[in-house]
Amino acid sequence: MVPLTISDLQETAKVIRRNSIEAIYKAGSGHPGGSLSATDILVSLFFGGVLNLDKKDLKSEKRDRFILSCGHVCPSFYAVLARLGFFNEDLLGNLRDLGSSLQGHPSSVYADFIETSTGSLGQGLSVGAGMALGIKFKTPSSKCKIVVLSSDGEQNEGSHWEAVMQSAFHKLGNLCLIIDKNRMQVGGETKKVLDMDSLSAKYKSFDWEVYEADGHDFRSLLSVFSRFNEAKDKPKVVICKTVRGKGVSFMEDNLKYHSCTLSEEEYRKAMEELC
Repeated sequence: MVPLTISDLQETAKVIRRNSIEAIYKAGSGHPGGSLSATDILVSLFFGGVLNLDKKDLKSEKRDRFILSCGHVCPSFYAVLARLGFFNEDLLGNLRDLGSSLQGHPSSVYADFIETSTGSLGQGLSVGAGMALGIKFKTPSSKCKIVVLSSDGEQNEGSHWEAVMQSAFHKLGNLCLIIDKNRMQVGGETKKVLDMDSLSAKYKSFDWEVYEADGHDFRSLLSVFSRFNEAKDKPKVVICKTVRGKGVSFMEDNLKYHSCTLSEEEYRKAMEELC
């Protein structure tokens, strides 16, 4: 598809936020905080011309692979895929239903448009590294890339850092990690759970290409994401500064909205703000 303009990306993000909140409200549970903080990142990737995907050929060898490592923020991911026509938007009302293709965490068992099942935090980068390494061995000339979206709380996981080391060791220049740094996780503020605030220095020390971006500024995001296609022998990471619950005033930086059931009053107020 033709990349959207900045103004169109902004309008699309509003729609994605509204659809995410509505899906979570109808489901009776979900993760609005992270879904809203990751929205602009997802919109940039899928509507900004960053990812090469074809909904008519989901298994193309030339496709880019996207992995939502922080699987609990899938409402916004599903809303993006629906907007792109991967499935009918009416299905968003089936979020978390028994047997639904839109599980509470992405499941490739229930949905062929999901690259790989995720939800167990800390595993996404390992899967992505395996894919990147496999493509490098099988098709060295391939230009497809693996893009993994991770949360900052997820940086606490040991398996994640094993993948960081392996990726640098194998010079996986086709692997791109994005960190949604909203400074909160289920246990509270990330700096109080396990302070990982020096992420940039950490990744540089592991020999990664490191970039930073404003996770709610489309120009900033697209400028950095354009570096994904550069031919380098290092994996790349983009640390995106975001706000938990972005777009809904009473959810922003509010620990309550990591995971919750939205009341009718909260739902209506959120939808009014997202008009």
